Amino acid sequence: MSVSFLKKLHERNKQVFSSFPDKELAEEFIDQLFRFLFLPKQGRNQSFTDVQKEFDSLKSYLSTLVYDVARDGDKAQAVTEAFFRELPGIYEVLLNDAASIVKNDPAARSVEEVQVAYPGFYAIATYRVAHQLYALGVEILPRLFTEYAHSKTGIDIHPGAKIGKGFFIDHGTGIVIGETSVIGDNVKIYQGVTIGALSAAKEEQPAKRHPTIEDKVILYAGATILGGDTVIGHDSVIGGNIWLTSSVPPHSKVYQKNEISAIDNN
Repeated sequence: MSVSFLKKLHERNKQVFSSFPDKELAEEFIDQLFRFLFLPKQGRNQSFTDVQKEFDSLKSYLSTLVYDVARDGDKAQAVTEAFFRELPGIYEVLLNDAASIVKNDPAARSVEEVQVAYPGFYAIATYRVAHQLYALGVEILPRLFTEYAHSKTGIDIHPGAKIGKGFFIDHGTGIVIGETSVIGDNVKIYQGVTIGALSAAKEEQPAKRHPTIEDKVILYAGATILGGDTVIGHDSVIGGNIWLTSSVPPHSKVYQKNEISAIDNN
């Protein structure tokens, strides 16, 4: 490999990635925060002083990650303080999400099981953390968080999406939720669901490109809902493998009619 290529690569990477946080450190932060909230290492043996130390360490960790993006110490500190002020509220919403999973999934035995073992809950938790930073104007870092969750769970939630409380993801593999999606309270989504855009044209980026899913909607496996003007009315049920690009009113049931032909074995 030529020296000139290595020099060119070195100079380019210095320029392009000077305002990017370390990807591995970002992933480590998410896992540490998740463990802090839901999986304490020492359980009952952990003293309150230990909890405080871990909390302070997480604050310092996040400040460093934000600084790597903003290159502004005051902004990094302000964002970190704002995020951790909101953390108790995020935690309560996540407890509500976990309770919703227990309520709606016959296989779930407890909230603790959901927190430890359910990929859908991990993806939701990571999204809610990333969304708060996204709302605080932090660039890049929220995407690193949600893409890490995507790689671990197969669930792709853009941090810009707006998702209400009591969110229930069952199984989850293959779910895609776009940047400008709006999802109400107590919505249930199964594997393979896409809440996406009709067009990927770059000039449409500022517009609302993804659907609105109102309260208490169920989207069964493989359903594809597309378009910024598409609204799924509250208390609706969208069946498996349905393709929708237009709105449906509240209390709708949309499903495929199965045609079964008898087979003559004689």
